Amino acid sequence: MGGALGIGMICLCMLGGVANTHIGSIVYFRRIASIGLCFSLGMLWNGMYAQERVQNVLPIELEGRELLLEGRVDSLPQNSSSGSKFGFTVTQATLSREAVKNFPKRIYLSWRPAWRNPEAIPEIRPGQRWQFKAALKRPYGTLNPYTFDFERWSFHQGFGANGSVKSGQLMRAHDIASTEFALSMEYQRWKLRNKIERLLPGDAPYAGVMVALVMGDQNAIDQADWRVFNATGIGHLISISGLHVTMLAGVGSMLASFLWRRHSLPLMIPVGKVAATAGFLTAFLYAWLAGFQIPAQRTMYMVGVVAFALWSGRNPRSFDIWWWALAFVLIWDPMAPYTPGFWLSFGAVAAILFAMSGSKGLLGIPTGKELEVSRRERFLQALRESIRLQAVVTIALLPCTLYWFYQFSIVSPLANALAIPLLSYIVTPLAIGGALMPEFFGKYLLLSAHACMEYLAYFLKWLAEWHWAVYWSRQPELWALILAVCGVVVAIRPGKIRPTYCSRLVGLACLAPLFFPSLNVRAIQHGEFRATVLDIGQGTAVLIETASKKLLYDTGPVLGVKDDAGQRTILPFLRGNGIDRMDRMVISHSDSDHIGGAASLLRDISFDSMLGSLPSVNPLLKQLQDQGVPSLPCRHGQEWKWDGVDFLIWHPHEKTVFEDRYPGKPNEMSCVLEVRNSDASFWLTGDVERQGEAALVTRLDSNGLEGLDGKRVIFMAPHHGSKTSSSRELLMTLGPDIAFSQNGYRNRYGHPHPAVTARYEELGIPLYQTPLTGAQIWTLRLNGVLERQFWREDAVRLWHRH
Repeated sequence: MGGALGIGMICLCMLGGVANTHIGSIVYFRRIASIGLCFSLGMLWNGMYAQERVQNVLPIELEGRELLLEGRVDSLPQNSSSGSKFGFTVTQATLSREAVKNFPKRIYLSWRPAWRNPEAIPEIRPGQRWQFKAALKRPYGTLNPYTFDFERWSFHQGFGANGSVKSGQLMRAHDIASTEFALSMEYQRWKLRNKIERLLPGDAPYAGVMVALVMGDQNAIDQADWRVFNATGIGHLISISGLHVTMLAGVGSMLASFLWRRHSLPLMIPVGKVAATAGFLTAFLYAWLAGFQIPAQRTMYMVGVVAFALWSGRNPRSFDIWWWALAFVLIWDPMAPYTPGFWLSFGAVAAILFAMSGSKGLLGIPTGKELEVSRRERFLQALRESIRLQAVVTIALLPCTLYWFYQFSIVSPLANALAIPLLSYIVTPLAIGGALMPEFFGKYLLLSAHACMEYLAYFLKWLAEWHWAVYWSRQPELWALILAVCGVVVAIRPGKIRPTYCSRLVGLACLAPLFFPSLNVRAIQHGEFRATVLDIGQGTAVLIETASKKLLYDTGPVLGVKDDAGQRTILPFLRGNGIDRMDRMVISHSDSDHIGGAASLLRDISFDSMLGSLPSVNPLLKQLQDQGVPSLPCRHGQEWKWDGVDFLIWHPHEKTVFEDRYPGKPNEMSCVLEVRNSDASFWLTGDVERQGEAALVTRLDSNGLEGLDGKRVIFMAPHHGSKTSSSRELLMTLGPDIAFSQNGYRNRYGHPHPAVTARYEELGIPLYQTPLTGAQIWTLRLNGVLERQFWREDAVRLWHRH
């Protein structure tokens, strides 16, 4: 309910600002009444907002069933080599020729062609009416700490279901134009994007950047480019910023002013009012063309408040404009505070307004007296103020940057010193002009903008290659954030710097805890370990932590042509925990759902060694060799001890030799790892099946059960709970107290198989599946203490019932 509270607080601040300066009992009473009214209205609006979205969810009985859907494409399609994704407003849904009631109004569809042939899918345009055969499911996404929450995003966007298109029929080929303003703007955005892509060469490496600068669509930017932009701290410039909207609003204002000055028109309406109105209308239209992103909204509302003040004869303070813009954003979108753009956009403007308020020339030159000093002194003043402004924004946004992205670009001041003027005053105006002007002129403007971007990219890549370019931290704790914000206020406060540098340094020192290691009193002690079973979809990835060591067992699945669980889930999780080095990687076997994220992780995380069941020709071994990471084949009998915790390999056989291919079925060669302390045993089994499980039973019967006496056993269901694994013999021999499985939600393999879940239930072994629990965090402490946390709240309630 943060949005509702924010609305109430903002309205209160504004109401307080217009109250009579002579404060008496009546004024106090009015303010208290205003408090209750604003909070009540805010809570009511937020409740209505949430209720509308909760009711817009697919009934669970319709999941997986083929439906016939009619409706409109209502958003800009995202196209790639793997197909097209788009929002769809449903006007009618039928199942077995019967209309479905209480169906979601808006859903998110993906249309993938057979054999990854994009030409097999017709062109999707906003506003088109289609009839689709599609299979849907409720909005679902993997849920882990520090990673993207697809379910929250779907809730925010108003999607009540997502699914895949089986086939489609265009109902009205020419029914594109619409009386709906939002849909018409989406169609114009689609035309702009097509125009930019058409005018630039097909191999233009930064065509996606041009599209992002003009209309805010960042989906075509390559991940390698994003790594460079983020490492150099200019990611905030590769989108629609408030400066872009302000520039266009200024152009619209100047054009209106120029035209309105003719003849006797100013006698009817003053030029200033017409110019302000034109500036707001320009900002309004461009904000919609830019996808109505939060920075564009903020600027549009601020321009609107200034225009309203001019028409009403008011003279608002700078922060009054900021408060009103904040209120409008929260009223329009109560979930805006859950996005990084909200905090970065409003935070940067608030810092600038605060740091520059009340100053009479920041560096000793009174405002309005600049022309009385020499040109050299004016230049130095402008340079110093630019440096201070950049420092203010960098310092002020540091807490938000570390909270959302866990990193700080050390080369950011140098990169922004060139990127800000080049992108803001050359590349972006050229790109916008090229997109809006006729194609004959627009082509050359876009080519010029792209050429400038290429030269800038050479410089940025050079900076990003510096080994110290980025400082990786972790997500700060709440107390550190509060202290840092207080320090920021002291450090960037208005006034001259030299007389107050001591207190400002103290303020900067308050930011130091942002970089401290976690002060969690429940940290892992000697002889204890923690296992984090990530919600990775149909795959495996488990992090084992002892007091000073870390091991990653498997790296999750491949998720697309250029995407995998390593960069989508595991890397953000490790970054959020402040982990940039691992002592060992263990790969159970070479199936893509276990090794898919390894290459991405090796690019960003340092590994000291690798142990795995891989054929000698596997590309991962070559990559490890190139990076100087030693690797060993996984065999029974290997063991080591870290911080009083034992690690034992139980499978495959100690004489197994991995040559060009596996000596047997890959699943049966899975590396089985046991992690054991004095009170508990944690088993990681990969995809081992009946044959491998029989070998495990033999080894346990001969020499393994003595070490498990009196220990609590937590067991990974082999092969995600397939019917060819979790044999009764193994379960009876090992006798696990708890079991878990990593599998995808409604996966096509049907894992875990009903016969397997029934077997666990029959033996009295609770089986916890990651689609229901989210990430599972098991902390096995001394004296038999077991701490557990499931990342989904409904799963926590499920656990307590057991």
